[in-house]
Formats: sequence, structure tokens, C-alpha cells
Amino acid sequence: MGRSNAFRMTGTDNKTSPSTDKAKNKDGQEPEWASGLKQLYNSVVNEPLPDNFKDLLAKLDDGDK
Repeated sequence: MGRSNAFRMTGTDNKTSPSTDKAKNKDGQEPEWASGLKQLYNSVVNEPLPDNFKDLLAKLDDGDK
């Protein structure tokens, strides 16, 4: 497996966010901050990998050969 694959985050293919089952209050509702946190998480996960980082990973992979 190449280094670029090693940096791939889980959840990017199925667009899911982390489970908040433990963060639910006694009524079974998520706290007010949970939806904002989910949006922030999803926006970061869905950001593309910067070209300079891809170039660095490619250089590192070429050095392994």
C-alpha cells in the first residue's frame, strides 16, 4: 500500500460522521453543539488533499524504491 493510501481517512467514502450515541442526553436527543461539530467534521474530512502534500508523498514513495 502506498503512503498516500495510508493517509486516507475513514468515513470519506460513505460521508458518515462519528457516532454521537454517548453524547445523547437523557431524553435521547443530541446536545445543541453536536450538529455543528458534525458539520465541521464533515467539512474537514471532505477537503481535498493539497497538491504540495501529494507531491511530498509521491517523493517519499519514489525514495522507497
